[in-house]
Amino acid sequence: MNVFTKIIANALALPERGVDNTIQLLEENCTVPFISRYRKERTGNMDEVQVADIALMREKLQDVAKRKETIVTTIEDQGKMTDALRKRIEDCWNISELEDIYLPYKPKRRTKADIARAQGLEPLANTIMLQRDPNPQMTAQKYVKGDVQSADEALEGAKFIIAETINENEKVRKEIRNVFRHNAVITSKVVKTKAEDEGAQKYSDYFDFSEPLKRCSSHRLLAMRRGEKEGFLRISISADDDECKNRIRRIYVQGRGYCSHLVGEAADDAFKRLLKPSIETEYALSSKQAADNEAIKVFAENLRQLLLAAPLGQKRVMGVDPGFRTGCKVVCLDAQGTLLHFEAIYPHAPKNDRQGAARQVLDMVKKYKIEAIAVGNGTASRETSTFLKEIGLDTDTNIFVVSEDGASVYSASEAAREEFPNEDVTVRGAVSIGRRLMDPLAELVKIDPKSIGVGQYQHDVDQGELKKSLDMVVESCVNTVGVNLNTASRHLLMYVSGLNATTAKNIVEYREKNGAFKSRAELKKVPRLGPVAFVQCAGFLRIPGAKNPLDDSAVHPESYDIVKAMAKDKGCTVEQLIDNKELQKSVDLKNYVSDTTGMPTLTDIMAELQRPGRDPRAAVEVFEFDSRVHEINDLQVGMLLPGIVTNITNFGAFVDIGVHHDGLVHISQLADRFVKDPNDVVKLHQHVTVRVTEVDIKRQRISLSMRGL
Repeated sequence: MNVFTKIIANALALPERGVDNTIQLLEENCTVPFISRYRKERTGNMDEVQVADIALMREKLQDVAKRKETIVTTIEDQGKMTDALRKRIEDCWNISELEDIYLPYKPKRRTKADIARAQGLEPLANTIMLQRDPNPQMTAQKYVKGDVQSADEALEGAKFIIAETINENEKVRKEIRNVFRHNAVITSKVVKTKAEDEGAQKYSDYFDFSEPLKRCSSHRLLAMRRGEKEGFLRISISADDDECKNRIRRIYVQGRGYCSHLVGEAADDAFKRLLKPSIETEYALSSKQAADNEAIKVFAENLRQLLLAAPLGQKRVMGVDPGFRTGCKVVCLDAQGTLLHFEAIYPHAPKNDRQGAARQVLDMVKKYKIEAIAVGNGTASRETSTFLKEIGLDTDTNIFVVSEDGASVYSASEAAREEFPNEDVTVRGAVSIGRRLMDPLAELVKIDPKSIGVGQYQHDVDQGELKKSLDMVVESCVNTVGVNLNTASRHLLMYVSGLNATTAKNIVEYREKNGAFKSRAELKKVPRLGPVAFVQCAGFLRIPGAKNPLDDSAVHPESYDIVKAMAKDKGCTVEQLIDNKELQKSVDLKNYVSDTTGMPTLTDIMAELQRPGRDPRAAVEVFEFDSRVHEINDLQVGMLLPGIVTNITNFGAFVDIGVHHDGLVHISQLADRFVKDPNDVVKLHQHVTVRVTEVDIKRQRISLSMRGL
């Protein structure tokens, strides 16, 4: 059994056997989507979240293991390693406890205690610590020599040694942590010389702010830390100093004599000079890490919802990047998203060529058989959508407003230059908008998730952890939906389980050279895509119209023989079994259980046969803003308006109501009940009805409510 198995199983409350098998699969370089989808017998039917949690905890424990190796080596080099100490280190997997064990042996700059030891004062410190000497002043006189010029200097040096001893005591550090854990307060003060700066005003809520640390929400803490980073705020974390000092004294001070008095002074010094700064720093880091984790979690959930947004599918689409002075950039795409045509129209001020623009659009719609129009939601979006609705389009040519966050980033990216080397950024941006309507997932994977506009303080959190989390979300979404092997870009393919940038590129090049893939088995001919990678990726790749219908399903090639056996037993072909629901119902899955294939896999196979290649995403819906409002000045308190959820944070949801400024539905206004997580009530891009509760035109802030609706 793996050394991490019991630790992870206990921490996550999961069966040890399933955890151990999952760790083995991870060590075999299996991906989280593959393990959760195709190795359910080995994991005990764990879902993707549980497998991902095991993978993340295993990674953290590996980091602790590396740290332990460094600690053991350092202590051994000092010649201070004992069997008991080695066992304590080996048994410890809590990083704070591990660092406490290591602290007395940790190399550090020359301290006051080191100087005192060099002066020969350690025996005096030990004598004082025993608190039995009735006259430590007289005892100290024996140590007056060299650099020590008086008994008082000797006692002062001894106290430095005692203070360092107290600081390195594990029990003491745990006691101080307990005080901080329960009573720590975070305080924010404005830097007085910056109070009147324009940039400081956005942090005015934190100019004189104090709150128990355990109650400080992640968005408040990250806002304060950003203000501190920009030089407008000073942040501190502190606990009850007297309580901390008393707890240390209760451990070390054993009487009322002069020695006890000296130990008490050393204890106070240890707290003020050593322990307090250390634990404050520790809690500053841990609270920031907790806030980071919460913000990353919010961002990851928003990204998941965005990537799994409803696709229009393979339709001929017109993409419109709206604008006023520079005009609207219009592209026409075929059903595969290939660029057919581009031109600009100028229906708005200053040119106001509405007739000419209408004629251009109608001509393009007719010539390129456009079935739907995607309009970016940026500047001039509302005006452009209204214009398009008024020019006489066929009633079945629907107009959709599409988020254009990140489109400009994509248009200037290497991926865009690779796709459209001869087109400028305006064309590329409009293409991205059109393709987002057709298949949000396929298009958004080309853009750095941080640029998609659904995060919360994404630039303030740990960038390594953020990237790791978001990459896992993208991988999860891509593999949940499945990928068309014959149309997917290399950017989409590289997120498929088992593939990487190189194998994705090789697949595209093979496809360009040899034509469309006719079967999943043909993947084995792709350079550098070996047997292991094939097993990992094959089940997530689809080939519509393949000779073997299972190649367009989530049934893994390793299970094809099982389906063939089912069909043979029913006296039909695989195609007939897929097409006949009654035949499927008559299959007794228990007959196909084996040593390697259990009921979880068989149940998944049958579900896939019932709806092969089914896209798990919802269908796209048409949306229209209220025609009464176009600007923030049009809003009145009490108005009921339709809106689209554009971002979700842990304090509420932002909703676009068509006035160029998103309104906030605070978490307390999301429902007629207590809401712990906004995601329990709303989803990204959900169509909602809201009530206007407050309009602050000066600060361009809109407060909304969904209560009672």
